[in-house]
Amino acid sequence: MNQSPAASPAPSYYSRRPPRWLGRALLSAVVTVFAAIFVWRALGSLTGLIVNLIIALFLALAMEPMILWLVKHGWKRGAATATVLFGLLAAAGAVIALFGRMFLEQAGDLITSLPRTYDSVTLWAENQFDVMIPEMEELQAQLLQDYGNEVASRALAIGSSVIGGLFAFATIMLVAYYLAAAGPRFRASICGWLRPKNQTEVLRLWEITQIKISDYINSRVVLAAIASFFTGVFLTIIDIPYALPLALFTGVVSQFVPTIGTYIGGALPIVFALTSGSWQKAVMVLGFIILYQQVENMWLSPKISARALQMNPAVSFVVVLAFGAVFGALGAFLSLPVAATIQAVATTYLRRHELVDSHMLHDPARPGDDDTDDEAGDVQPDESTAAAARATSHDSAADRLRDRDERSGGQSSNS
Repeated sequence: MNQSPAASPAPSYYSRRPPRWLGRALLSAVVTVFAAIFVWRALGSLTGLIVNLIIALFLALAMEPMILWLVKHGWKRGAATATVLFGLLAAAGAVIALFGRMFLEQAGDLITSLPRTYDSVTLWAENQFDVMIPEMEELQAQLLQDYGNEVASRALAIGSSVIGGLFAFATIMLVAYYLAAAGPRFRASICGWLRPKNQTEVLRLWEITQIKISDYINSRVVLAAIASFFTGVFLTIIDIPYALPLALFTGVVSQFVPTIGTYIGGALPIVFALTSGSWQKAVMVLGFIILYQQVENMWLSPKISARALQMNPAVSFVVVLAFGAVFGALGAFLSLPVAATIQAVATTYLRRHELVDSHMLHDPARPGDDDTDDEAGDVQPDESTAAAARATSHDSAADRLRDRDERSGGQSSNS
């Protein structure tokens, strides 16, 4: 009688018991998911605070040149910071006191005249293009139908928004004051956690950021004020209604919206000139905007923003659209300083190389030109020389910063 052979034990990978690490892995995955959800929700709740802190940081960096000037003339840093900050607030208050009443009256009249302006533009568009545009009464009725039942809640929301705006303003002013007043102490507290080599890099990056942001913001504010002033004077001379709010809109939009800001800002005064029944005034406004833009590009902007970083117009326009879509209006306002800082850091730390010889780097020769090969060869050395000069200038700038850091370090050690 044959006996069946004894059954061999099943391999370990056929075991029904789960591996010991599976429970810990599942627990870690669950904890990670819940932690990510919590961080995401926390960041969403803190978006307003983060934006306020960024604005305060930019304001502190913009005030730094004026604070340093006062410190060099014997002021203590806290007193210099308070003087600069309250001086800016006093200047803004003086402007509001001088033109605030006129601005509010004209702005109110401008808002009340919007239905008439809309009707005029609608009538002109229907006559010119044979299209049907909804009347203002229909839009108002639709607006009341959509939001009329929420008047009380929306009024409460407006009131809370005003209170929130005052709180945000106070937060920005307080944080900007403490950041600017701390100055070297704040930077020293950050560098105390870093190695000496990393401290040098952080301080160099901080200086680049400070220079670019302060130059950009200060130059844009000055150019916006000049543009608003001259636009307001011109609109008043030719008797365009609501000259002050239209001039302020034109000046701010033309400086803080790249590439097309001038045309967006100038379109509104042209529309009001047309609705007032005078196409001659509209042509005069258009001519003034074009002329002033040329004067600003050729003379004002190079003198006021000589040290500000120049960006490609297409790149700056895309940056504004991207930041505006993600962070709203404030993001669009802060996009160019951030992009300018990134570009400044890149041009400082990234090395530029000589260009290769390629027909893609220059335009083809025009018909009738002699020495085609010489022209093609002349372009390449010029571009490569320019690239080498830019690289040399970036390296020399970095060397100057390093020498200054070494001198400051030697002085501190001697003291």
